[in-house]
Amino acid sequence: MKIICVGRNYAAHAKEMQAEIPQKPVIFMKPDTAVLKPGQDFYYPDFSKEIHYECEVFFRIGAEGKYISPKFVYRHIDGIGLGLDLTARDLQQQLKAQGLPWEIAKAFNGSALISEIYPLRNAGNKNEEGAFIDYKDIQNLHFELKVNGELRQRGYTGDWIFPLETLVAYISQFFTLKTGDLIFTGTPAGVGPIHIGDILEGYLQSKKMFTFRVM
Repeated sequence: MKIICVGRNYAAHAKEMQAEIPQKPVIFMKPDTAVLKPGQDFYYPDFSKEIHYECEVFFRIGAEGKYISPKFVYRHIDGIGLGLDLTARDLQQQLKAQGLPWEIAKAFNGSALISEIYPLRNAGNKNEEGAFIDYKDIQNLHFELKVNGELRQRGYTGDWIFPLETLVAYISQFFTLKTGDLIFTGTPAGVGPIHIGDILEGYLQSKKMFTFRVM
């Protein structure tokens, strides 16, 4: 299982990062060792002093595919969740300034916090029990991140620069998407640092999706 992440998919976030709005999707990846599941705490690593949260809607691949046509993307998506792409911002800035790859700032252990994954109705999956979102509504979803009860991020999937069909079609040109892979769709404006003792709570369509503690 791999985690494919999309950078700068919200114009407001690109602006707050003082980055250009991309003409094509910006893609990076995390290994399966980055996954932190519900019920697990995040332990602040020694190698960074500035870990930032980035709340994102993500989707699970339910059927393997490559060179997927946008009109058939629904056949390959079977689940939805809410997660956090954690970034060692100090490391990222140092590496970018040197023109070096910055995977260690994005793909470290526990850097992909994920909620429980819920099935999508009218998607490629056959088991829709427990679904609370229709595939046709995925670009009309609201989500929020609270830190210690304070609202820090509010996102709306209708603000995506690149919709899910475009993302999956683009990504699958380069990487075969396998069952169980996750696609993080980018974060809205409002990213910021986490600290030991923080409690992070994520909501999708007013449904509480996760609670994580920073240790």
